[in-house]
Amino acid sequence: MKSMKIETWIFISCTIFLVLVTPAYYFVTSASDHGTDWTGTSALTMCTLLVAMVSFYLGFHAVTDPPRPEDLEDAEIADGAGELGFFPPYSWWPLWAALTLSVITFGGAMGAYWLMIIGGVLGALAVSGWIYEFYRGEHAH
Repeated sequence: MKSMKIETWIFISCTIFLVLVTPAYYFVTSASDHGTDWTGTSALTMCTLLVAMVSFYLGFHAVTDPPRPEDLEDAEIADGAGELGFFPPYSWWPLWAALTLSVITFGGAMGAYWLMIIGGVLGALAVSGWIYEFYRGEHAH
């Protein structure tokens, strides 16, 4: 549990850093002759929120989960044996999801909203197939 707390504190320190840097960046850019840089300010704000989310997640699991074998000083190699989780085999669905996203983006860039609608429908099918690919066939539960 020791290293889980260390991981948590690393992300908490990054969150504190970003909480301090984001308003400083806003005030420094607003004092310039070109006006406030809203792109950088919003990017720093989103980074702050995302790192805070990871900090919260790691902090929650550091308290509630049992210690991992690699965190214990007296653990043996055999303590970490067993199933590590489910790792899916290759999948074609991410390719189709990416292609439909490119169709949506191309339709938006060309002003062809009908192409965006077609891409959205095909994208919904591709994402649904990606989500439910292990609920049928060889990998059915």
